[in-house]
Amino acid sequence: MARIAGVNLPTGKRVIIALQYIHGIGPKNAKDIMTNLSLPMDRRVSQLTDAEVLQIRELIDRDYLVEGDLRREVAMNIKRLMDLGCYRGLRHRKGLPVRGQRTHTNARTRKGPAKTIAGKKKTA
Repeated sequence: MARIAGVNLPTGKRVIIALQYIHGIGPKNAKDIMTNLSLPMDRRVSQLTDAEVLQIRELIDRDYLVEGDLRREVAMNIKRLMDLGCYRGLRHRKGLPVRGQRTHTNARTRKGPAKTIAGKKKTA
């Protein structure tokens, strides 16, 4: 089992798919890694040699921001917005959608479960 950036890659999958289990590596970055190391696209994780795993690990450590470092940077960016008190920071602070979505209806993912108002009845 290959362990890269603190993530155990599933052995039965193709490397290009397994690399996407690492936070910060998507389809494009996974393809770029494979082409940079000149590995075939249909190679499985179980078929990788120790040297190839080491090459992948070194390339990711050198060129990509992944896992804990990436999560920390995103959290710091959000904290900076909240400290500035800008509009996006206020939306983060209140737990509302940040990118202009409507909140009259929908937005249940950010707002949480619906809170019913006691004593108010619908008239039909």
